[in-house]
Amino acid sequence: MRFVQDIPHARFRIGLYAWNGKYIVKIEAGPYEQTYKISEMDLTDPEAVPTLLDEPFLNRVEQRFLDMDTDWQATGDRNDAF
Repeated sequence: MRFVQDIPHARFRIGLYAWNGKYIVKIEAGPYEQTYKISEMDLTDPEAVPTLLDEPFLNRVEQRFLDMDTDWQATGDRNDAF
């Protein structure tokens, strides 16, 4: 996987990578990560990726991170893991 660029953001760590004919957007928050794969044929210019990460999209990403945390805590509680 080849690193292309960091995409600055106040709440998340966002990295853009290229691998196997795809651009990969990795969004991280704490221990959680979301990955989005975009075919290089669908996106000819990787510089366009930051415009795709608009506020409505990132608000849903944030909600998904909150849901991931809720699910992780719930399974920990059910299984006396932490």
